[in-house]
Amino acid sequence: MLRITTIAAALLLAASPALGFDTSAGTVRVTKVAGELEQPWAIGHLPDGGVLVTERDGAVVHLMADGSRVDLAGVPDVVNEGQGGMLDVMIPRDFASSRDVFLSYVARRGGVAGTAIGVGKLSADGTRLEGFKRLWQMAKPSNSARHFGSRIVEAPDGTLFLTIGDRGDRPSAQDLGNHNGTVVRLHRSGAVPPDNPFIGRPGVEPEIYSYGHRNPQGAALDLQGNLWVAEHGARGGDEVNLIKPGGNYGWPVISYGVHYSGAKIGEGTSKAGMLQPEHYWDPSIAPSGMMVYSGKLWPEWKGDVFVGSLKFDYISRLSGSDFREVEQLQHDTTGRVRDVVEGPDGAIWFLSVYDDALYRLTPN
Repeated sequence: MLRITTIAAALLLAASPALGFDTSAGTVRVTKVAGELEQPWAIGHLPDGGVLVTERDGAVVHLMADGSRVDLAGVPDVVNEGQGGMLDVMIPRDFASSRDVFLSYVARRGGVAGTAIGVGKLSADGTRLEGFKRLWQMAKPSNSARHFGSRIVEAPDGTLFLTIGDRGDRPSAQDLGNHNGTVVRLHRSGAVPPDNPFIGRPGVEPEIYSYGHRNPQGAALDLQGNLWVAEHGARGGDEVNLIKPGGNYGWPVISYGVHYSGAKIGEGTSKAGMLQPEHYWDPSIAPSGMMVYSGKLWPEWKGDVFVGSLKFDYISRLSGSDFREVEQLQHDTTGRVRDVVEGPDGAIWFLSVYDDALYRLTPN
């Protein structure tokens, strides 16, 4: 059912009084753009100034540039169980001509469920997705209701990266015969790029680009076009990884964390043939959405990595030749940060699950 309401002001104006807090780059203003969202998961910016926000229960909300608010019709049915539901949204670079909107979500197949990606065209009036179709779904869905991954990133060459968690089946992240615990790479049609790293290897799923991941819920390109992911560890061992084609990131053979019981994970923290994280957190921060900042509004943050924390209620800034967390952007509004993105003008936007709201950071 189509739901249309009106918000008090256009998106790029203050929808509520602005607040401020101090950072290494000076005081930043926090403006609440929209509230009363339901378990918001991801943000996608449209060229006209509008914003799409996914809600885990299955809705995609269009916050229009004129101030109106619409739940899009034509979105796919989702499995809203555990950590599953409607997850990421990605607006491609050619949206102005293609009108394509990509969604990742949990879809049912044969009584079980798994991560899927699909695409539809945003209608001219912005109220529905037309002709939505599922492009691809992981090979072996399961009854597990956790670790779906699901961030979508458009690569510089136009292919799509999609992150997938281990689905709670730890050993499967080392099994190239399924998509659990992987980053996959696809053409926009859902077809397999012929230069994927495991093409032609018998028994290996050809979409796999990297593997050995636990649950990557953050992903972004850096300013050179390289893919980075942020992923959940167990008790400790959350990681930021620079993704290399064919790379094995070690889960669950190596980890900097321990099981929730306190028991040791795997064989230690390193093993030949397995890649090390660029950074890890201990204790875990429960990392979520991720961006690499352009420097448009805060030149001193150019190239820095920002990751939301679901556990400790802040946005982590990582930087430096030793690449570590150098700052925590924390405010009353940064409760359970689910997504962090850069807007077209360089503002930093984030979703707070704590109060189910969308916020925007700008210089004071």
